[in-house]
Amino acid sequence: MIQAATSEEILEKSRNVLQTKGEWELIDIDVAPSTLAIEETQYSQIKYYISIRRRPTHYVVNLLVPSSLLITVDLFSFLLPPESVDRASFKMTLILGYTVFLLIMNDLLPITGESTPVINVFFCVTLALMVASLLETVFITKIQFSSSRNHAVPHWLRVVVLRYLAIVVCLPSQKKSNRVTVLCSGSQPFFVIGDKTPLKTPPVPPDSALHELKKLSRDLMAIRLQMDKQFQGSDTAQEWQMVGIIIDRLLFSLYIIVITVSFLTLISIWIWNHQYIC
Repeated sequence: MIQAATSEEILEKSRNVLQTKGEWELIDIDVAPSTLAIEETQYSQIKYYISIRRRPTHYVVNLLVPSSLLITVDLFSFLLPPESVDRASFKMTLILGYTVFLLIMNDLLPITGESTPVINVFFCVTLALMVASLLETVFITKIQFSSSRNHAVPHWLRVVVLRYLAIVVCLPSQKKSNRVTVLCSGSQPFFVIGDKTPLKTPPVPPDSALHELKKLSRDLMAIRLQMDKQFQGSDTAQEWQMVGIIIDRLLFSLYIIVITVSFLTLISIWIWNHQYIC
């Protein structure tokens, strides 16, 4: 067997007659004459080595761009208020739509052989990030809605979150307020400032209206204690809501970092494999 044309001529003719759907690209054709030995008989033969590869544009336009847009929408969904249930519903709808998208585009994905294609890893990472985002939203919503029924924020949590993590996420640190409370005991009114020792006021001179003043003082004290109780509950709920906001912003920052690192890693691997194949 004798080679009729050179490798360059065969490659040029093959590219003219090759008909595909645009997925595959003919790279090179190499011709190598050789000899085939069967028992004691030798036969002349010619081997053709054909190199083809997938066109990346087909997958970028149909798969990668829609996936990137969906993960971008999921990223901007963190701008919704965490105390609203609309964020969780929105993320659940987004995950459902992305799952349907993968099922529809399943025929376009390359078949998995001995090694997993990078594009399949990209879709798995994207779906995992969306699920993690939904779990974070459920956790923050739980804190926001149960803040009114929780006890006071523990001291260690107040120090770690409201003081240090608040600075990390660029929020003003929360300090415990010192409210001045006026108390009356018998005929001697005194002031309580924070946790300091009560400071007695000068004794009130006897007067004909002293009895009425004592009665009025007791009424005011009851109102004051009731207001302090309501303020304390409001402050506790506000502290829990602030804890939820700080943790939500911290997890949002970590989410951005994980997305950036994952996508850069996958893009680097894809470029490296593309150059290695070329």
